[in-house]
Amino acid sequence: MAFEYSIKDQGAVHFVTFTVRRWVDVFTRSTYCDLFIDSLRYCQEKKGLEIFAWVIMSNHSHLILRAKNENLSDIIRDFKKYTAKIIFKAICDNPLESRKHWLKMLLTFEEKIWFWEEGYHGEEIYTLKFFEQKLNYIHLNPVRANIVEKEEEYLHSSAGDLFGTRKGRLELSQFG
Repeated sequence: MAFEYSIKDQGAVHFVTFTVRRWVDVFTRSTYCDLFIDSLRYCQEKKGLEIFAWVIMSNHSHLILRAKNENLSDIIRDFKKYTAKIIFKAICDNPLESRKHWLKMLLTFEEKIWFWEEGYHGEEIYTLKFFEQKLNYIHLNPVRANIVEKEEEYLHSSAGDLFGTRKGRLELSQFG
């Protein structure tokens, strides 16, 4: 199954999904979302990651991205490894985290951090039509989950930036 979703063209635009292990609702706290976004920003600034669209839901994230240096799998691997460590540490260090013991139990295996599910279901985006389909899917995620009525209202996504309602937290690249 992992082979089916491997990235073949490391420099192409891809739609990817990162899922928290066991679909645990970690990203209900803005603190953890901020760490995720800061890590994406670092990858943009230091590793050549281009981001076209993104959303962080309570237990997963969808992104459309590309690697300028044609090393997307390496960036994703490093990103997931780093965010697993820093978000897990933030959970452990957060004195206000009421779910701390439960989260630690669910996000470890044999005393090692296991934050993300394996894989990222990468789909290469070949056409503008497919890009727009995935863009809409990403931004409508919070609407379908009944979190907001309009996609541009959701703070943890690029929808507000694309709709022009507010400056986004990440620089977005233009597809095409």
